[in-house]
Amino acid sequence: MSTINDQVAIRLDEVAQILEEQGANPFRVRAYRRGAETLRLLPRPIDELFHEGGMPALESIPGIGESLARAIRDVIQTGRLHMLERLRGDADPETLLATVPGIGRKTAERLHHDLDIETLEDLEAAAHDGRLDTLEGLGPKRLAGIRESLAQRLGRVRPPAPPAAAEPPVAELLDVDVEYRSLADAGALRLVAPRRLNPAGEAWLPILHTHRGPRHYTVLYSNTPRAHRLGTTRDWVVVYLDGGPGSGQWTVITAHFGPLADRRVVRGREVECARFYERTAGAADF
Repeated sequence: MSTINDQVAIRLDEVAQILEEQGANPFRVRAYRRGAETLRLLPRPIDELFHEGGMPALESIPGIGESLARAIRDVIQTGRLHMLERLRGDADPETLLATVPGIGRKTAERLHHDLDIETLEDLEAAAHDGRLDTLEGLGPKRLAGIRESLAQRLGRVRPPAPPAAAEPPVAELLDVDVEYRSLADAGALRLVAPRRLNPAGEAWLPILHTHRGPRHYTVLYSNTPRAHRLGTTRDWVVVYLDGGPGSGQWTVITAHFGPLADRRVVRGREVECARFYERTAGAADF
């Protein structure tokens, strides 16, 4: 019977293999392979170390940095490695949301479709900013249970979330968006066959690994039920920042109304995008 260390190591090895096949940075590939080897040689079960010391205990292991520590934590807590699912093309936000006690499959679908919630971090924010209060069937007692569960899974095993200033600037995210769409249009990117919403198994989804300074990005078109329903799978670009301060995901779309109509914008950061376009327009006048 395989140990927890073996189970996590197998997932890290698969991440390394897929990254290598997709032409990702060789240093990232080696980091995941070294992490897998380290876990196999570790004399103690990795879940014991995590439950005793949390993220600091994982990051103290030689060769296990912040990004790998988060990946290990996710496998220990949920049995899933979301980065791996994303690389395979079968990431499913609804299945992830349904792992939270108090949220069934139908509620998870409504959260994703109606409120654009895709991650546990999105759900945590919505649980505290009032958006979940508007969802029929989520009473005060159920909401309290969801908040408590998310606090246990997120807040107690990781450092406080980085300040908003740690997020990549919108100029950088828009530049990554331009690179991705240009290469995708030119047919220069590897195509993956997503496992969800793809019954024919067609390899249609372009994937890009790129970096800006120390930041490593994975970029794909949105493959969500909502994007398919609205016909925006070739417009919505999801940019994932893997590891390091400010890690997260952002969706870049074409605005269809308002002062930013026909512009590419980072959803949720429209004010910053407007300022960016004002600055670049001003610079073009000189």
